[in-house]
Amino acid sequence: MRKYLHIHLAQRSSETEQLTGEALLSRGRHFIAKTLLAAGAATVEPLSPDNPLIFSAGPFAGSNFSNANRISVGCKSPLTGGIKEANSGGTFAFALGQLESAGLTLHGAASDWVVVRITRDGSVAFDSAAPYLGLGNDAVAAALFERYGQKVSIALCGPVGEYLGLMAGVAFTDTDGRPSRLAARGGVGAVMGSKKVKAIVIDLHKMPPFHDRKKLMGAIRDYGERLARDPGVDSFRRLGTAAMGDLMNLTGALPVNNFSRGQQVDPAKGTFKLGGDHVRAVNLARGGEPTHACMPGCQIECSNVYVDSAGKELVSPLEYESLGLLGSNLGLIHPDQVARLNAVANDLGVDTIEAGATLGVLLEDRQAAFGDMEFLLEALADMRRGNERGRLLAQGATRVGAHFGVRRVPTIKGQAISAYDPRVIEVTGISMMLTAQGADHTAGAAATYDCTGKSTEELVAVSIAAQLAVATADSLGLCLFGRTVTAAASELIVEALNAACATAVSPPFLQQLGRDTLLLEWEFNKAAGFTADDNGLPEFFYAEALAPSGKKARHSAAAVSRCLQQQLAVAVF
Repeated sequence: MRKYLHIHLAQRSSETEQLTGEALLSRGRHFIAKTLLAAGAATVEPLSPDNPLIFSAGPFAGSNFSNANRISVGCKSPLTGGIKEANSGGTFAFALGQLESAGLTLHGAASDWVVVRITRDGSVAFDSAAPYLGLGNDAVAAALFERYGQKVSIALCGPVGEYLGLMAGVAFTDTDGRPSRLAARGGVGAVMGSKKVKAIVIDLHKMPPFHDRKKLMGAIRDYGERLARDPGVDSFRRLGTAAMGDLMNLTGALPVNNFSRGQQVDPAKGTFKLGGDHVRAVNLARGGEPTHACMPGCQIECSNVYVDSAGKELVSPLEYESLGLLGSNLGLIHPDQVARLNAVANDLGVDTIEAGATLGVLLEDRQAAFGDMEFLLEALADMRRGNERGRLLAQGATRVGAHFGVRRVPTIKGQAISAYDPRVIEVTGISMMLTAQGADHTAGAAATYDCTGKSTEELVAVSIAAQLAVATADSLGLCLFGRTVTAAASELIVEALNAACATAVSPPFLQQLGRDTLLLEWEFNKAAGFTADDNGLPEFFYAEALAPSGKKARHSAAAVSRCLQQQLAVAVF
């Protein structure tokens, strides 16, 4: 049994719901889609009190199950106007699980800024957030640890979220107390800001009871042993997500200068500096940490702590999406430059993908040269100040592009494209087109799939398979980076679920969970007014050949939408 908290901000009250059995299994992304659709949130104003903000932990939360302590944050997105589930590592889901909780929903809006305090005895208090307003996330986290003690986990609305900037995420503290793990995408931080919740502080406690703890711990050990033997996992541990930079540059799919070319340098010369090999070498030489767990219990440890030439921490983590969108996309060539921007973005609590795309639009508009660090830092400083320019920039790439009349704006459904050029990485591109989440590569990535000679129909089938697997993982609180093990171990996963929750599901449950999640999300977006026409790439991807491959986008909104509906045998648009 686990609790679920409903927190009513206007009344400063809470109520507890008790969950048992299969109600504990379909959490995270599935729970968010089902709950928002049932609540009629598809037609509400995203920044109104009527938009619930959901924090959902998976069935293994609070345990040492590797990859299984991710937190899902969901609402109607003020950035896209569609459904949004943004998930993150950190300690928040772990802490919820330790309090025998499956999550919480923030209902309504507070009259004054509050810190929501949840203690191990289940009580909920509403403390004044006045001392923390306008401060960066680092300062607020330090002050909250000083006030509430070190044995807590924190969720934060940063200064950009306070003024409802649409690129604001929700920041969570990591295993060392840094507020640097973000549920970053879709404006979930702006929704938290609209509710005047500056922070949620919850106690860390102890591993919660599970139905058959002995059997669950055996499954956890088995899963960990499989991870340890997997060569793909070993690569992630050594090089982290930054390894994708080397691959994308080699493939010619790296976002360079606002997606105007796909390769920053000739990889044969070995001079590319924004990939995993170079980042690891530089960081090791300086005494940094090339491996770091983003959440308790994780054995992959694909994050890092990146330091400067004096050995002082610059940022944690420094990962591929930031290296791509805040780096090569802006004409930057060295990880130190990206780390400086990334640290500011973390302190502001904003999505580095959306921030990088937005800054790229300014450079596309010739407001500065690509690679102009002074200009980029000043733009972020304006966002911190919350002045007129900063508040405009905080609304994201689509709105900034429209304001300045820029033609080349890399977004789908109003959200910035991730660091995989869809002209080359076609399956991931199709996933970004079709997902209800809006331009989110994590909805169905397949960066290494060979698309040569494949039809739209064939590639949509690969995308659907990837999207199903991801939707399942996101609904169980699992990280995607264990997917090579998870995909081959469905019997083990359901055995662990049954041991944890006193259920009797079989492997087909996993596939059905993913399918149901996707269908609920598309149903939500349809109710919100989305059609198949919203599944297209920006026109420049179809019109411009990408150097050095010479490829153009070849999959239209109509074609991918038609193939999706045929293969699912469901009219989703």
